[in-house]
Amino acid sequence: MRRVRYEHSGGPEVLFLEDVPVPAPGPGELLVRVEAVGVTLPVVRKVRGDGDPIPLGGEIAGEVVALGEGAVGHAPGDRVTGLVFGHGYADYALLHTAMASPVPDGASAVDAVALVRSGLVAYGALEAARPAPGESALVTAAASGVGHLALQLAKAKGASRVVAAVSDPGKADFVRGLGADEVVTYDQEVWGEPVDHVLDAVGGDLLTPAVRALAPHGRLVAYSSGGGTVAAYDLLVGAKSVIGFQLGLIARGRPELYEAWRRELWELHAAGGLRTAVHAEFALADAAAAHAVIEGRSNRGKVVLIP
Repeated sequence: MRRVRYEHSGGPEVLFLEDVPVPAPGPGELLVRVEAVGVTLPVVRKVRGDGDPIPLGGEIAGEVVALGEGAVGHAPGDRVTGLVFGHGYADYALLHTAMASPVPDGASAVDAVALVRSGLVAYGALEAARPAPGESALVTAAASGVGHLALQLAKAKGASRVVAAVSDPGKADFVRGLGADEVVTYDQEVWGEPVDHVLDAVGGDLLTPAVRALAPHGRLVAYSSGGGTVAAYDLLVGAKSVIGFQLGLIARGRPELYEAWRRELWELHAAGGLRTAVHAEFALADAAAAHAVIEGRSNRGKVVLIP
């Protein structure tokens, strides 16, 4: 089978395609013939990072072809989606049953990687903000794979005003088309009127203006891999708070909640209340081009690999 790998850190140019044997599923694992792979910013950042090379994992969707010992609840031929921590940029991948979710009849693999994992992150981050109907929200990276779903979910949950924060004013029409009431760019000194909660997918230097955008008693939910720090004084003066969110903890510790969120996402999607946007689909051999799009922050919606 084909697999994308890298041997040293760097930009998209370090990725290469290789031929390797199809892996055998271990205990609790599914062997999935991959039909779509979601390319995410955390994986792109890890390739750029200073650490040792890691398997290119992430969101996949496809068909179960074999089961490891104890992999109950699934059968060959089932269509599933989920997060793999091993190699996912490949023709076949190993998916643990704890991370696997069924793909409904009629939904495509691209729909699944665009909606489920990114949607679960968006849904969970919004839940962590403890939104009340009528409150206002701001979403950073609002045109991203997660962000474009987060702003729609904020609206669906009763937000009175949703502000989309983006890197490029050229993305304004895209996010407005998904329901954003206002659009700001990161370089603006003030991000409009203060909001009750911020969902931040960027981190780093953007944390300071994101906290500044909060109204008194506002909550910022950080779910980015970008790191960064927040000055305690900036929180004290407005009685503001920062909340961390990590979906893996929900998947492992509260699987019933994870599953309830997943079902609601598909129901909203089927009813037309949650639209997925796919910026581009790339062949597996063009993984470098897909990473370049993410690095350039030019995407409007999800970037997907098709093995």
